[in-house]
Amino acid sequence: MSNRTHHRSTTVRGHEIAYREAGPADAPVLLLLHGFPTSSHMFRDLIPLLADRYRVIAPDHIGFGRSATPSAQDFTYTFAELADITAEFTDQLGLTRFALYIQDYGAPIGLRLALAHPERVTAIVTQNGNAYEEGLGTEAWAPVLAYIADPNEKNAAAVGEIRSPEGIKWQYTHGVPDPTLVSPDAWLHDTALMAREGQDGIQLALMGDYGSNIELYPAFHEYFRASQVPLLATWGAHDEIFVREGAVAFLRDLPEAEVHLLPAGHFALETHAGQIAGLIDGFLTRRLGSPAR
Repeated sequence: MSNRTHHRSTTVRGHEIAYREAGPADAPVLLLLHGFPTSSHMFRDLIPLLADRYRVIAPDHIGFGRSATPSAQDFTYTFAELADITAEFTDQLGLTRFALYIQDYGAPIGLRLALAHPERVTAIVTQNGNAYEEGLGTEAWAPVLAYIADPNEKNAAAVGEIRSPEGIKWQYTHGVPDPTLVSPDAWLHDTALMAREGQDGIQLALMGDYGSNIELYPAFHEYFRASQVPLLATWGAHDEIFVREGAVAFLRDLPEAEVHLLPAGHFALETHAGQIAGLIDGFLTRRLGSPAR
């Protein structure tokens, strides 16, 4: 059955990249790029809902999930490097044309791919994947921005709270009208992986580099204006990390973008996977066309 999910891996620059894949080999490709502090695990419910019509591929970034986690001393943990690794991953799999699904950290990684190879990106689905300063929640981003400005021990400790068990659970449950609909498996899974040896250095390096993404926002905006890439925003409207203003801002550069504000939090797939799958399928069919299956 084509909608069954396969758990595969490949090697890029000597590092194992784990990924989930489902769907017909000749179907349009949808590349799913996860955020912090999770992995392709966040797409476990979405993939089967789309795999009868699309070839769905979801890698774990280096340092996350089942992919390699070299120490911060042995690997350059920057968003530019993660984007380069992801680009090489797509080359290895022969992905010359694909739609992007970007969430959280997946947004600057995916948008870097689009800057480097705009001809490869057929469409973008952003689910709380930010590209505008007004999308940065003031309170949630205060410790990160403080650490970027001054990476001292006090600021490092404050940033560390974001990936504490309590901080991870908050990301999943905050802003969700009925938190009992969010499976505890989700935050317990991430908490266990974030507790692995070496994660302090890995995650601090990426938090410290996040300013490079904000610096690229004008380039992202120019890409939107020049390409008019079809874009769908399926945004958890109650997210306080990437707030709803970030979703609406896409319309400034992409007037034909489709924006849906859902009654959900940061990880909207936990409660709205079915609705988001329907929005994606309808959007891609309208904007790109898709084979009848």
